[in-house]
Amino acid sequence: MLSQSVYTLINQQNGNLAFKVFEFDNNSYFDHIQRNNYFTLIIITAGEGLATVDFSEYPCRENTLFAFYPYQPFMLQAKGTLMGVAIQFHHDFFCIYRHHKEIAANGILFNNIYQQPFIWLQESSKKTLLNIVSEITGELKTEALRRDEVIVSYLKIFLVLATRIKLEQQSMQEASAVNDKQRFIVQDLRNAIEENFRLKHSASDYADILHLTPNALARITKTHFNKTLSDLITDRIIIEAKRELYLTDKTIKEIAYELGYEDEYYFSRFFKGKTDISPQFYRDTVGFNRQAAN
Repeated sequence: MLSQSVYTLINQQNGNLAFKVFEFDNNSYFDHIQRNNYFTLIIITAGEGLATVDFSEYPCRENTLFAFYPYQPFMLQAKGTLMGVAIQFHHDFFCIYRHHKEIAANGILFNNIYQQPFIWLQESSKKTLLNIVSEITGELKTEALRRDEVIVSYLKIFLVLATRIKLEQQSMQEASAVNDKQRFIVQDLRNAIEENFRLKHSASDYADILHLTPNALARITKTHFNKTLSDLITDRIIIEAKRELYLTDKTIKEIAYELGYEDEYYFSRFFKGKTDISPQFYRDTVGFNRQAAN
């Protein structure tokens, strides 16, 4: 395990955080809403509480791994002492989008609006992941040749293993859905959102597509996703907007139009209302080299 220390890498070009790992033995780090411009991975090693993520609530207990993407709001409220280890990294250091084919974490571990933002770890899995964290910490303590590349390699392994676990747990959760009919409805809803979120933004649109009453679809959505249908649609739009802001040089007006908003200022207010920051600020603080990320 780690000592009671914080280990960081700083981006020498802009002085901002590139990578950070630390152990915590109290809840002062995460007991208020976080909106960080970097990815955060948290392994809870002891304690329990309640996690508020995107304004939905989830249990928080020992052997839980949380995964949060940039500017995703989250907070951990502990019942007593909460202990664990955290990894935080910026797109500058490791680009999830660029390495998607290698690690498959985007849309599974991160930016997954259809699944809970955490996984349960068996003791063996937790030990494996914590060993990787210890190896990363060892590298951070040195000034060895190509240290950053070694840390990125360990980070990739961590993300791949965590993604495997989440995929396994998703399959188990889907298999234990309430009944086959609802399982098909849930899958049809996912498909409908993916196909139509750029043009159809209201919950009633999807009730029409699925030939369900709005109330019936709302109940199913809340049961399976712990979110409202409007939240699901909004989250999908915001994730796509962030992807475009990061990966492309399109203007905000172009991005807004492609997502079904003719008024770029309305879109900017919508984006800020959901993320607390403007599209331009997101691009300036998260998108660093969009051409290289393609």
